[in-house]
Amino acid sequence: MKKVAIVATGLTKFNKTEKSLDSIMLSSIKSLFENTRNLDQKDIDVVLTSTNANKNYLANIISELSGIKPKISHSVESLCNSGTNSLVSACAYVSSGLSETALVVGGEKTDSPGLVLNWDMSRGEFKHPIFWASMFTSAHMRKYNTSLEDLAYVSIKNHNNALDNPYAYFEKLFSLDDVMHSKNLTENIRQLDCSMPCDGSAAVLICSEEKAMKYTDAPIWITGIGQKTISASFTKNNDLTSMESTKTAVADAYKMSHKTSKDVDVAELHDAFSVCEIIELEDMEFCQKGHGAKFVRELYDTGNKKINPRGGLIGAGHPLGATGIAQVVEIYQQLSGKAQKRQVSSAKTGLVHNMSAGSTSSTVLVLES
Repeated sequence: MKKVAIVATGLTKFNKTEKSLDSIMLSSIKSLFENTRNLDQKDIDVVLTSTNANKNYLANIISELSGIKPKISHSVESLCNSGTNSLVSACAYVSSGLSETALVVGGEKTDSPGLVLNWDMSRGEFKHPIFWASMFTSAHMRKYNTSLEDLAYVSIKNHNNALDNPYAYFEKLFSLDDVMHSKNLTENIRQLDCSMPCDGSAAVLICSEEKAMKYTDAPIWITGIGQKTISASFTKNNDLTSMESTKTAVADAYKMSHKTSKDVDVAELHDAFSVCEIIELEDMEFCQKGHGAKFVRELYDTGNKKINPRGGLIGAGHPLGATGIAQVVEIYQQLSGKAQKRQVSSAKTGLVHNMSAGSTSSTVLVLES
């Protein structure tokens, strides 16, 4: 199988606009082309679109609007981890030799239909993601004495990091008091514990080793991939203080890349809610079980940007189909030394964790310079 490299990226500001989804996605593609040397539309074999907007024939429409006539084009929909799933699909095309160069573009509007599942409504389960987040929070609080203040530090850390991200939705610093006294949505979830749905798009260009140097002198290699789906219903998790699919996906990604958590210099974790980052840090072996909150506090106190340097979903915003790809863009920039004020010193190995619906499915990528 061929080695696969990321050679270029594109990104839009995460915000709320009157622009159509097509227009937003084209903006990130335009940004990618402007940032890439020697790239022509005819070079692209595959176009994959990542969104929950259910727009028929979207990949073909985006291809036409971009002036691309690919061999392969289709959309990938998997709620919040649509982005990384589309990237894994593109990797399969390139590593197998079915294509040489693939463009992956994700996008979403604020009112994405992926925010609420017909599956949950039809079964009488809690409709909104905030309810599964509240149950995970309650379980972690009971087992590990996690406090509301512990959760607040995830939010203030990530909002603080987002101040150095020019593409982030939030442009305001929030204090501990701001988070602690933000509106209660459940008994243990406050408004500032939540990621914000918004408009946005991100794009990544990947290619085979043979083509990489045509487009960049410093390709970033995808060396580890892990994926796991356990169900469609978050209640199938055996232990709500842990995320089963994430544990399996990260173990597979570490194994494939011959890395461990100790090798990871910078990571993008899927902090849809504050409790998610705490549990993920534990499940991905950045710290011991029950020590996630302490780990976050240490990151904040020392100004360490190793985890979610762009602000995570909480600080940067969460346009579902674009999120996983935006996470990859950040790690690409970090490993390329182009993250500006967010730059983690001497970053050589990065990790992306992207999940859906209470970790019913997870994707983990290991990237190396």
